[in-house]
Amino acid sequence: METITFTPPGHRFHAAVAVPGDKSLSHRALLLAAMAKGTSRIRGVAAGGDVLSMLGALDLLGVGFETDHVVSPGVEGWRNPGGPIDLGNSGTALRILTGALGGHRDRITLTGDASLSSRPMRRLVEPLRALGISVEVSPEGTPPVVTGAGRLHGADVEIPLASAQVRTAFAAAALQAEGPSAIDSPGGFRDHTERWLSALGLGRWTSRTRFEILPGRVPPGYYEIPGDPSSAAFLWASAALSPGSSVTTPGVSLNPGRIGFLDILEGMGAKVERRVVRMDLGEPIGDVTVIGGALRGAHVGGDLAIRTIDELPLVAVCAGIAEGETRVTGAADLRAKETDRIAAVVDMLGDLGAEAETAPDGFIVAGGARYRGGRTESRGDHRIAMAAAVAATAADGPVTVAGFEAVAVSWPGFEQALEAAWSSR
Repeated sequence: METITFTPPGHRFHAAVAVPGDKSLSHRALLLAAMAKGTSRIRGVAAGGDVLSMLGALDLLGVGFETDHVVSPGVEGWRNPGGPIDLGNSGTALRILTGALGGHRDRITLTGDASLSSRPMRRLVEPLRALGISVEVSPEGTPPVVTGAGRLHGADVEIPLASAQVRTAFAAAALQAEGPSAIDSPGGFRDHTERWLSALGLGRWTSRTRFEILPGRVPPGYYEIPGDPSSAAFLWASAALSPGSSVTTPGVSLNPGRIGFLDILEGMGAKVERRVVRMDLGEPIGDVTVIGGALRGAHVGGDLAIRTIDELPLVAVCAGIAEGETRVTGAADLRAKETDRIAAVVDMLGDLGAEAETAPDGFIVAGGARYRGGRTESRGDHRIAMAAAVAATAADGPVTVAGFEAVAVSWPGFEQALEAAWSSR
């Protein structure tokens, strides 16, 4: 187990940091490039373990990747991997490949590590079965997942919970179906897939929540991956915790479904500047600066909680020192991540001297604390590990995080990036 100690900066800092390529878009670019027959180019692919798991799976299917080029026989030419495909810790890769492999001539088994094998997959099953795929999961509704050998036909489905991964899995299968399909679900999700399919002429919005997928071949293309706002959020939070400090992250995705955390920081008292620099395949990309200020408590729930599900541990860290109580509701999905993030974040705050308690679908943070430093654990979760490190920004003493190796899933260089930001004056 890797243990890292973070020493508080002890001064204001002013940094500009280029964050890694967006993980969600990296998965989608690799998926679309692999489904296309021919050579595609992708720049800026995220380097974490989750994306490496996706690359490993595509390699088993006969898709080549070298530097920034993807060479594929097309989804119809994907080979039988000869055994189960292990997606490691990547729930995104497992879910979207379940859909993409739905029309494969053979039955394919997808599995993962112990953490992934405990995560729920049932909400994925019914939309894909509606397309004619015989998807199977374990009796507990978890991986391994068996897919493929489906005769795909169009379908019109509704899912009650917003899930970008389920929508993407459905779209990947529907592109191979006979006839158009549509999926309807509440707002608040990441709509990267829908924006890209619209730009490629393979889909269109027919209402605010209903997206139609038009079957057809995905063309080879060029994808330039912007910076990951979910990674940038750790640096934004660090700046917010230090009044007068600032962090600028250039070239990040400004997709409205991804930057709800900036709205929360503004509501809590930080100053936020954002500027769209360009559009790429329907995606806004630009620069963000966060300047720290005196923070106050907030209520985060509903659509905003859905849009910031990955950043809610950082909301808790900011709430710990904010004036007044912070409540997070409507975030029960936190319990089905790499760990039970509701319990993990409350335990982590307690380890560092803040008062917090769990709720069935979120947590409550009393606020007004001074982080005393100390030792806490990642619980095997990369976002808990990085959130604990960020808490050191406002701590009276060093913060030691056990299990820090978990960050390799999403940002292997996070420790160096955070400490470089703190050292910039």
